[in-house]
Amino acid sequence: MKKYYTTFFIFLSLAISAQEETPDETLPEGEIFSSTQSVIIDGKTISLATETGTLQLRDENDKPFALFGFTHYKKTSGNKNRPIVFAFNGGPLSASFWLHFGVLGPKRVEVNDPDYTNPAPYKVVNNEFSILDKADLVMIDPIGVGFSKPIGEAKWTDFWGVDQDIRSIGLFIEQFLIRTGKFNSPKYLLGESYGTFRNAGLVKHLQDKGIAMNGVIMVSAVFDLQHLLFGPGDDVAYLVHFPTYAATAWYHKKVKNKGDSLESFLEGIRKFTQEEYAPALLKGDQLSDSEKDAIAQKISDITGLSKDYWIKADLRVTNSEYFQELLRDKGETVGRLDSRFTGVNEDMLSQNAFTDPQSDAISAPYISAFKDYLYNDLKVRKDLTYTTTAGGREGFKWDWKHSGNIAWNAQVAVSTLPDMTSAMQRNPNLKILILNGYYDLATVFYGVEHSINHMGLSPELKKNIIMKYYEAGHMMYTHLPSMEQFKLDVDAFIDETSKRD
Repeated sequence: MKKYYTTFFIFLSLAISAQEETPDETLPEGEIFSSTQSVIIDGKTISLATETGTLQLRDENDKPFALFGFTHYKKTSGNKNRPIVFAFNGGPLSASFWLHFGVLGPKRVEVNDPDYTNPAPYKVVNNEFSILDKADLVMIDPIGVGFSKPIGEAKWTDFWGVDQDIRSIGLFIEQFLIRTGKFNSPKYLLGESYGTFRNAGLVKHLQDKGIAMNGVIMVSAVFDLQHLLFGPGDDVAYLVHFPTYAATAWYHKKVKNKGDSLESFLEGIRKFTQEEYAPALLKGDQLSDSEKDAIAQKISDITGLSKDYWIKADLRVTNSEYFQELLRDKGETVGRLDSRFTGVNEDMLSQNAFTDPQSDAISAPYISAFKDYLYNDLKVRKDLTYTTTAGGREGFKWDWKHSGNIAWNAQVAVSTLPDMTSAMQRNPNLKILILNGYYDLATVFYGVEHSINHMGLSPELKKNIIMKYYEAGHMMYTHLPSMEQFKLDVDAFIDETSKRD
């Protein structure tokens, strides 16, 4: 009888164990839709084996916890060690269709830069500026956008945060390299906006796991988020925005002396910001009335806002105030993402802008044209919903704590700059390409310069950071001359960093 009970409990234990494992076995595996696409670059047709859909993502213990969405373009005749680029947009949390259908993929939508695009049908064309002649491409949609979502016991909050996001994307990249056999290929990260902030943390995260990048491409970068916040008692945000205010005034013909070119004009503005504007702000209420009057007049001549406005603002104007004030006399407001764009000022008495004309002008063509391509060309099942932003999801909230900022108040001064600094110091072969739009008032170019100048890198190591500038905004690729230059700059970077000695 004792033997019987012992055997019974062994079988019972095995049965319970099997039941506990069953849920993982029934989790969705992900679904991939295959198609063949092509792109013509420099007169040559490149055939592409294309996958779009989701892969089942596993955690560090191989437990499935998400379906991770992506689109993969692979040159059909490419060698196995062809470079591969993992690309994403920002937000947080935005899907990758902006870069996908703006500059990187085989097709792009034409927009009426810098004005509003006419309603559908939108014009979708071959993208001769794609990087697909240089590298295979993986467009990534983090958990919460695209088709990506938690499964099993995982929750949205397991993915919605600085470190959570870096972790899940790092796992996806590692598992994708295993799946495709691309571990020994030249590897790149390419991110836009918050995607650059993510990149700075992700490159170190992957490097710590033994996955070193050949290069990182930053499109409209920000590494220190306090540069965007205009916090009380913090003058840095005002200082780093100032040159872009001046560039915007230059474009809209609101400056007293435009000089020979935008570049030469901005060289003078950088010098003025460092040598005159910054000392004036640092004096605070110790600045005399006569000093304030004199600096306000200089600032007015540079930015197009009246001296009286600058004095009332105590020499400190936020970006939203600037959008609203510059063209108030014309009943217009300027764009945040691209200050070349203008739109109707919806409230002439308001201190701050209500809307972003650039976003208003291009969102519909990008979203509609991309979804048409997604469901009809890439053959995605039409009952699957592609989510463009997580902002509309119930309970969406980003966790801004970052392990790299443990000594700081990470809710205020969150930064991934120390991560990028550490990655570069531990891997002197790592190269960083940063693409800046002069008219970008969302992630300002002088803020990037400030960050780079405070990394404490040796002069030799600092040469690994390459800065490029465009006479356009946050999405410089909406501007045709800038898109052409984008292609040249990224191609040269991939060629240089993927070659073997």
